[in-house]
Formats: sequence, structure tokens, C-alpha cells
Amino acid sequence: MAQTSSTVAQVIIAIIPIVGIIMGAVVVFFYLLWSHIRKTLLIKTGQYNKPDFDLLSFSLLAGLLLGSVGISLTVFLAIAQGLGYGLLGGIIPLSIGIGLLIYYGIKRGGKG
Repeated sequence: MAQTSSTVAQVIIAIIPIVGIIMGAVVVFFYLLWSHIRKTLLIKTGQYNKPDFDLLSFSLLAGLLLGSVGISLTVFLAIAQGLGYGLLGGIIPLSIGIGLLIYYGIKRGGKG
């Protein structure tokens, strides 16, 4: 009897993330569909204004966030596990953050 309840619990635990991913995908799909239909209708009526996107500010914010998360993860994983492939979990966001900050610095230096 204990074996069957344990098996049932394992099946339920395995199904929960799958259902969550599927529900999240459905929500994202319908959001994208609604957004596309809305933009199409706004374009047809001539009311669509292209949103302004400040790439420079975005690269600064994303670079700072990724850099700080990457430093924290790299230090923690280096202490907890030492050198190994697990350390890539911190090095990858750190390097992306540094890259975005370099991009910000280059573009800001070019503007004046």
C-alpha cells in the first residue's frame, strides 16, 4: 500500500511542472494573439503610434542587473562547488552583463 501512494505522489509531482508550463504557454500565446489583433486594428484605423524604445537605457539596466546577479552566482557557486561546469550558471549572466555594459559605454562615448 505504501508503494502505490509513493508512486502516485511521484506521478503528481512530475505532472505539476508540465501543467504549469503548458498553462504559461497558453497565457503567453493568447497575450501575443491579442496584442497582434489590437495592433492590426490600430494600424487599420490609423491610430497606431510606434512605441519609443531607449536601447541605451535598457542596455545599462540589463547590464547592471545581469552583472550583479552573475557576480553573486559566480561567487556562490565557486564557494559551494568549486571549479566545474556548474560555475557556468554564474559566468554566463556575468559575461552577458559585462557585454551590455561595454555596449552602453561604447554607444554613450560615441554620442558625446
